[in-house]
Amino acid sequence: MALRTIRNVAFGVLIGMPAALAGASASAADETKPREAVIMVSGEGESALAPDMAVLNLAVVKQAKTAREALDENNKAMAGVLAALKKGGIADKDLQTSGFSVQPQYNYPQNNDGQPKPPELIGYQVSNGLTVRVRDLGELGGIIDQAVTLGVNQGGDIQFTNDKPEAAIEAARKDAVAAAIKKAKTLTEAAGVKLGRVIEISENSARPLPQPVYRAAMMKEASDAAVPVQGGENTYNVTVNVTFALEQ
Repeated sequence: MALRTIRNVAFGVLIGMPAALAGASASAADETKPREAVIMVSGEGESALAPDMAVLNLAVVKQAKTAREALDENNKAMAGVLAALKKGGIADKDLQTSGFSVQPQYNYPQNNDGQPKPPELIGYQVSNGLTVRVRDLGELGGIIDQAVTLGVNQGGDIQFTNDKPEAAIEAARKDAVAAAIKKAKTLTEAAGVKLGRVIEISENSARPLPQPVYRAAMMKEASDAAVPVQGGENTYNVTVNVTFALEQ
């Protein structure tokens, strides 16, 4: 019985050896095979689009002796702002609370010798932030003016953007690929080789951050006339990386 077991093991080893040798031969063949010659290039495309939407950040900040008083004053002012915006055609989906805080306010007195005294609680500050998406840019200046009149006293960052920028990104993408192909042809012609098939394409795409064009720490001094604003253009950039084979 022991002899038969040994023979079976030996037979299995002999069978396995040809397969292992075959694998080693294939690996050796791959190592000796010339690596395919390639060229890697990048191309950039750019497309500009006039904005069709603005994102407006506003805030109501109120101070009072007690937190309750400050909150009541803030609630009253913000309720008026929201009601006016909705009446002016801003949809509920385009209004979003973006920050709310209740903060104690302290005074930091000093002794005659310049040493600080314990801080004194002098009141509370309540801040309620609101993000507004304005889809009719012609109404933007009037919305800012009305919001300030109704109690908005802090804010800034009007950001112009596009609701659907896909067409601009698509145009930039096509330009980027065309630029990559042109660059590859220039390089191969200069090197005296022929451009082959595309092996790989990858894309780096970044939508532009909407550019802030208006900022004010305090907006109480806004003019009675609608605030003048200009939307300009948004630029969309796309970069593609393309790997080509070189024909031998």
